[in-house]
Amino acid sequence: MTTAIVVGSGPNGLTAAAVLAKAGVDVTVLEAADHIGGGTRTVEAIVPGLLHDHCSATHPMAVGSPVLQDLGLDRYGLRWRLPEIDCAHPLDDGTAGVLHRSVAETAAGLGRDGRRWRALFEAPSAAYDRLSEDILRPLLRIPRHPLLLSRFGLPTLAPAAALARVFGTEQARALWLGVAAHAFRPLDLPLSSAIGLGILTAGHRHGWAVAEGGSRAISDSLAALILDLGGKIETGVHVTSATQLPPADIVIWDVSPTALAQILGDRLPPRIARAYRRFRFGPAAFKVDFAVEGGVPWTASAARRAGTVHLGGSAAEIAAIERSVHKGHLPDRPFVLVGQQYLADPSRSAGNVHPVWAYAHVPYGYDGDATEHITAQLERFAPGFRDRVIGTAVQTPASFATGNPNFTGGNILTGAKDFRQLLFGPRTTLNPYDTGLPGHYLCSAATPPGPGAHGMCGAAAAQRALRKVL
Repeated sequence: MTTAIVVGSGPNGLTAAAVLAKAGVDVTVLEAADHIGGGTRTVEAIVPGLLHDHCSATHPMAVGSPVLQDLGLDRYGLRWRLPEIDCAHPLDDGTAGVLHRSVAETAAGLGRDGRRWRALFEAPSAAYDRLSEDILRPLLRIPRHPLLLSRFGLPTLAPAAALARVFGTEQARALWLGVAAHAFRPLDLPLSSAIGLGILTAGHRHGWAVAEGGSRAISDSLAALILDLGGKIETGVHVTSATQLPPADIVIWDVSPTALAQILGDRLPPRIARAYRRFRFGPAAFKVDFAVEGGVPWTASAARRAGTVHLGGSAAEIAAIERSVHKGHLPDRPFVLVGQQYLADPSRSAGNVHPVWAYAHVPYGYDGDATEHITAQLERFAPGFRDRVIGTAVQTPASFATGNPNFTGGNILTGAKDFRQLLFGPRTTLNPYDTGLPGHYLCSAATPPGPGAHGMCGAAAAQRALRKVL
């Protein structure tokens, strides 16, 4: 019987293990931490019964993931829940750019920019399930839908700040740049539109969903499937050398390229080891979880119904913030992403106390305290917020990296999503999951198609391994 070891139990490692186990492979997952899940963990950090997602929280790319759908995780308890409004971007005048799952409803709320929003998103969103067959895999391939991919791909080449200029209203410009800022990179650089366009297109098709009971439901359902198929999962096993592993036909690594270079050492071909060591990491996240009595008193009414709220002010302000963070400086008013997952999933709240998830973009390795910066941004758009907070829990870049070594320097995307790494992953090759060491494959979010709880990096690595051994 073919045997496999998967090192790391983030969504990609668990998906790789599930795909292998489904193919009849004897799989063992090894996880260094005491709990599985990587970025898809959920904890009771402040008040008993109040559920806070550790990192990954809202899942527009995961709810429609081909591999997660194929694995039938609903049989193992995974339920997706949608908020009334996907995302709101409030402005200082009390208005907001408002993102609905429906392209038409979003366009209707953007006034004279509605036509432009529809031109960008209506066709690709309607065709997303076919489009995802190309964008959720390495791009150095002959596309399955070349015309569809080219229609989607042309705008992705533009700097996000340049694409913002097609809109005439501040609400549309800020809404667009707030989503584009998920890339953690300067918005005036080529290809900085790619991640934002991908998130919005997927979201308009499937919604900005959350997992009922917390993001841990994603990892728990994958684990249940693996165990049901005869696989094994061991926690508290910190792999620092390949010599620790038992013999196996396949080894899949859900680790960062820099970590893999250290673990495998001179067993890697020199050119691949050099590429892994040169892998670059981008800005970090500084996160504060709040326990809030009665919810956030947003000035913009739409934000009170939105699962995600982006705080960065105007489009020009967002662009300036991201440039500053990239240069190593934290502005007084950072870009803050706020999650109100309880609006879609009330089971996360404890009575009238609600979990509010918030993180700011900060420089790589930032060692200061951004708690007040984040709180002040919330107070800016929701006066009276401070008075409703009954407790907080903080995750610094250092604690992110300690809790998940893939998040080096607090970079929760597992690598800078610059032009080369976004397109090709850790190295320029037709097979980004191959490590050059026979039987060993890389599957972390450093590989295509990149970050998210979609599991597609793990699925691709597992499928590559299966083609080699079966």
